[in-house]
Amino acid sequence: MARKFLYVVAGLIVLVIAALLAYRIWGMQLIRMVMVPREGFTQIAPMPANAYDNPKMWIARPDITKDNPALWTPEGVKDAPVPEKAAIFFIHPTSYITTLGDAHWNMRLDDREALATARRFVQHQASAFNAVGAIWAPRYRQANYGAFLTDNPAGDQALAAAYRDVDQAFAAFLKANPDGPLILAAHSQGSRHLLQLLKNEVAGKPVADRIAAVYAVGWPISVEADLPALGLPACARRDQSHCVVSWQSYAEPADPSPVIESFERKPSFTGQPHKGTHMLCTNPITGAFNGAAPASANRGTLDAREQDKSPRLVPGIVPARCDTSGVLMIGEPVDMGPFTLPGNNYHVYDYALFWADVREDAKQRLAAFLKK
Repeated sequence: MARKFLYVVAGLIVLVIAALLAYRIWGMQLIRMVMVPREGFTQIAPMPANAYDNPKMWIARPDITKDNPALWTPEGVKDAPVPEKAAIFFIHPTSYITTLGDAHWNMRLDDREALATARRFVQHQASAFNAVGAIWAPRYRQANYGAFLTDNPAGDQALAAAYRDVDQAFAAFLKANPDGPLILAAHSQGSRHLLQLLKNEVAGKPVADRIAAVYAVGWPISVEADLPALGLPACARRDQSHCVVSWQSYAEPADPSPVIESFERKPSFTGQPHKGTHMLCTNPITGAFNGAAPASANRGTLDAREQDKSPRLVPGIVPARCDTSGVLMIGEPVDMGPFTLPGNNYHVYDYALFWADVREDAKQRLAAFLKK
């Protein structure tokens, strides 16, 4: 009996090893197979003209005082949220992730699971900015995660449809905040839409003078081929305002080749090729363009691994170094939870790894902007 049990255990170990090996070799192919929607793209109708006048179309905004995830802070954070300094427009990342082809290209606004995940993103990401002003985070019919994994034109069509919602929400945000400093922030899919907003609705327009800082995190930006069309330079140091911050986190040994290859294929905002240009990498610990910082300088990583306990800040455990490839290296892998992507890609944790540093960064950039 004992021998049979050992055979079963050995068989299970072999299966696990085989599965891990298959994932390592064919990881992205397997992900594409199960996550790209199988249906044809169907254009979604535009929102009503006044849709974002309704507070229900927002995950966070100043008049939402009950269960506002953007007002959250981890235990031990002493600076309470302050609504009066600046207005922050935050675009959450992809939370609409489904498998086995049973998904639509764009999220329905009544998708409870995707909306609940979006709220968690706002809580753990946008909350880093609540020490510098009031946060506005819209609901929008985001593109399915599978839109980023395919060359099917439906992927770009889904992203364009999602952008129209974001554009409409941004117009409502500006209407509600006609003066004063603005901070624009986002992550992943949200950063893609944010960059499009900068090009279409900010660059060369009067509102550009009100931008204290832009945090387009988790999306590749070319210093030479994208930034000139966006109207703002890269942030070179932490006491600089009116500039763009961006990084993409990887542990070592890292394989950022899928992101780099996609970046080189995609068109830029100036029309110049991305290939041969440099990706913007801001070191979130120092706030400087490129460079390195030791783990001891990290003000606090957000540890949200245990669902039955409140997330907490842990200082001094994650370093940061901008690599020559343009991505941010965080040293050896750190246990942040189950969502590390192939290639030691810590994309999901871009904000959490440096939550307290982002908070300090926003304070200093807004202070520099107000001095002007």
